[in-house]
Amino acid sequence: MKPRHPISSLPTHEVINTPPHMQDQNLWTDDIALREWTLLQGEAKATDHLENAGRAAGANETFEKANQANRNPPELRAFDRYGMRINQVEFHPAYHDLMELATSHQVHNFAWHNEGSGGHVGQSALTYMFSQPEGGVMCPMAMTYSVVPTLRTTPGIEAEWMPRIKSTRYDRRDIPAAEKTGALIGMFMTEKQGGSDLRTNSTVAVPAASGAGIGAAYLLTGHKFFCSAPMCDAFLVLARTNGSGISCFLVPRWRPDGDRNGLFIQRMKDKLGNRSNASTEIEFQDTYGIMVGEEGRGIRTIIDMVTGNRIFCAMASAGLMRQALVQALHHTTSRSAFQKRLIQHPLMQNVLADMAIEVEAALALGLRVSRAMDHAADNPAESALARIGTAIVKYWNCKRAPNLVCEALECHGGPGYVEESIMPRLYREAPLNSIWEGAGNIMGLDVLRGISREPESLTALFAELELARGNDSNLDRAIDHLRSELDKRDGLEGRMRMITGMMALSLQGALLTRNAPSAIAEAFCASRLAPGFRGAFGTLPDGCNLETIIARAGQRV
Repeated sequence: MKPRHPISSLPTHEVINTPPHMQDQNLWTDDIALREWTLLQGEAKATDHLENAGRAAGANETFEKANQANRNPPELRAFDRYGMRINQVEFHPAYHDLMELATSHQVHNFAWHNEGSGGHVGQSALTYMFSQPEGGVMCPMAMTYSVVPTLRTTPGIEAEWMPRIKSTRYDRRDIPAAEKTGALIGMFMTEKQGGSDLRTNSTVAVPAASGAGIGAAYLLTGHKFFCSAPMCDAFLVLARTNGSGISCFLVPRWRPDGDRNGLFIQRMKDKLGNRSNASTEIEFQDTYGIMVGEEGRGIRTIIDMVTGNRIFCAMASAGLMRQALVQALHHTTSRSAFQKRLIQHPLMQNVLADMAIEVEAALALGLRVSRAMDHAADNPAESALARIGTAIVKYWNCKRAPNLVCEALECHGGPGYVEESIMPRLYREAPLNSIWEGAGNIMGLDVLRGISREPESLTALFAELELARGNDSNLDRAIDHLRSELDKRDGLEGRMRMITGMMALSLQGALLTRNAPSAIAEAFCASRLAPGFRGAFGTLPDGCNLETIIARAGQRV
């Protein structure tokens, strides 16, 4: 749908030197790097599906619905008109339209329809595309995708819920899941007193009947502090059982007897961004749940779920960066200053090319880790790489996204700072993925835990890096520097942010020097891996082929 152009002549002046309305995007076909890296990492058979998804996600209509959903945030309806407690959240129709669009394109379950054949790579490509117009709907998509390994620890739960998860129909009705055409699953983990320290959780669970242990029914009492997408059909929850530590439970919105479950929404969170998505605080009182996984091993039970959410965060951040770049390219191509289009000025070219390199490096690293996840079951080296790779890419992509989005906003000047632009929404969204599923310190500590408990993960990391040995002197130096930092054991924990960033940059350099066009790889290594890199955009050194880099991102200078 093409937008109607407004009248350009005003009483005092004619509107000139402003960018035209952006037309429909195809987030797959318009993105050369996405197509090439997705195919390289093993997802070749689903290109028609990805092209259709890219067209749907990039349509102007989709972006307008995202705007509407964020301008009309969800509202809590704790009670109905008769005073009955219903614990519902009402969403704007645009939000439901976006949920239906994402569900119908398998943004929540592509990996589970394509296991063993590039499923996680395709899943990551979908995440990258659908995160560009709107992040709020992606929360329930990510959680539903991520919970599957946890559900599979309990065969009865898997048999009941997997057909619902694999459905591609969005059913917004608040009725028992058995009566619906499809289902979504969320997760309520954190509590006020602990946050990321899940071992401090105080919610308790007692057997609902004589049975106990995996697959048994329990009643939960306690609170959860950050409960997003509360209209999902069920939720994974951590709670303490008597004397056995923390266990994992599946808590449905409706009890088996057809009554509403005891999920008492206390309030809505007034968030910085992600405003189309409801985030709440919830209390449990004799709330029905089924134990998933072994009793007392709840945190271990959710580890694979955490892995899925982390790769989602990394790819969503890469998608945000990509759309910010697209918006900056559109603006700078169409607006002139000082007798030239903005994109023709050398310093602006440096900024745009630098951002383009960042986006491609983030995309490449995320898809490489996704490939490792695809082969983790049958390849020990890939499994080991996935173990720390998800934390590495989650840390780095999510840290780089806010800076890049801010730089892209600056390319617009004042027009990028007003709410008619998409840029403020992208900017508010950008910090979220760094917080969700473990902030920066948690990622660094998880990498440290991984290389300490599973040394094979470090072996796999360096094996991947050594494949690129000799491709670039700056990369070789970075690999050696990383080894020397890891050899210094004193104070290692306090240096893990720096080391995790070094791991990410070295991996990106290795991937780009082996597989990307020379202009991209050489500029990346000459900037990110050379001594003195400080992270500011627009600081590519002399000799970089800026026009070629910008053209690959989708725009001729």
